[in-house]
Amino acid sequence: MRTTELVDGFRHSAPYVNAHRGKTFVVMLGGEALANNHFRGILNDVALLHSLGIKIVLVYGARPQIDAGLKAAGIEPAYHNGIRITDEDTLKVIKQVAGATQFDITARLSMSLGNTPMQNAQINLVCGNFVIAQPLGVDDGVDFCLSGKVRRIDSQGLRRQLDNNCIVLMGPIGASVTGESFNLTAEEVATQVAVKLKADKIIGFSKTNGLSDENGNAIAELMPNQALEHLAIMEQNGSACTGTTAFVKASIDACRNGVPRCHLVSYLDDGALLQELFSREGIGTQIVTESAERLRRATISDIGGVLNLIRPLEEQGILVRRSREQLEMEIEQFMLIERDNLVIGCAALYPFEEDNAGEFACLVVHPDYRDADRGSVLLNNIIGQARVRGYSRLFALTTRSIHWFLEHGFNIVEVEALPNKKKQLYNYQRRSKILALDL
Repeated sequence: MRTTELVDGFRHSAPYVNAHRGKTFVVMLGGEALANNHFRGILNDVALLHSLGIKIVLVYGARPQIDAGLKAAGIEPAYHNGIRITDEDTLKVIKQVAGATQFDITARLSMSLGNTPMQNAQINLVCGNFVIAQPLGVDDGVDFCLSGKVRRIDSQGLRRQLDNNCIVLMGPIGASVTGESFNLTAEEVATQVAVKLKADKIIGFSKTNGLSDENGNAIAELMPNQALEHLAIMEQNGSACTGTTAFVKASIDACRNGVPRCHLVSYLDDGALLQELFSREGIGTQIVTESAERLRRATISDIGGVLNLIRPLEEQGILVRRSREQLEMEIEQFMLIERDNLVIGCAALYPFEEDNAGEFACLVVHPDYRDADRGSVLLNNIIGQARVRGYSRLFALTTRSIHWFLEHGFNIVEVEALPNKKKQLYNYQRRSKILALDL
């Protein structure tokens, strides 16, 4: 990697380091990921997240390992409605596999860090009885025996360990109040832990970097309902695999119960976890919580809301004043963020087709809603529109927000860099700084 690439990558990741510090992530490693050659790298990346101040609960599964163990023991796996039926002999094998997996992960997060980027890092790993289980019972006359489900999560105990700077490791077995052990799914454990801890993210792994569209490209973001529809299509055409399906269903459930974001990345792509969390574009699929806010294009009926938003800044001289008539003519160039029928943010993209460029203008966010970086949301949308139109450059004029634009990749340029029409309108008395972003 060239020095400039290293420096640029480090600089671009810095905002995400700050944003993630102190947050709680539930990382779910399925058995397929554990069996892959990149397993060690994934654990090193998990340790790196921990060193950056992120609170980590690591949940592991072991479906392929359990199936292999059952085959070696001469036990035929039994299922009902896609759920494993766990008799006593099966549970013995599951305990052996889960125990071996737990010790393997523990070893890799301690002694094996000596020759990794995490050398000299102290990792405190904690396991415990944080999950109380109960039996699934009988369904359609079929007894699931020792297959169980989560009854209760000791969220206070988990939080104490996380606050003590420990990584918590949890597996697919839970104990009941009567002292029995039950076979659980890692997806349910991860979901219930995330919900009870009010975690900020669940991260899972599959063969591919998230879910793909009809052209095979990763879908960057889906709402729960969209993810459910996409999953149904995958199941119809036979392209869904068990691990991915289980994680997506768990993610939908988690989002509907308050977990803001669930990420799915590939265990075959070295460093996919870091690329997803610390780059602008990401690499996998996010399933995100339905929001009371929505980003949409403005219409003529929004004139009043936009005027109410921009007038205070116009009166302060921060924005160039626009008449109502001018705004009515330009309203279709605006994107809005609307919350409960209130316009809380806006920005415009003015076209300069002859120069293959666009102007990012009139960025305003309501003072009561400036704590969630909605300006970046609007900017990213405008950048996307500009790229779709084939523009090679986006520029902006500002007198107060120079550093904000620089932080988002813009560079200061001279008046000569403006499109010809805009250059003729430039106000030399106002002396606005001109910033440009190459697309």
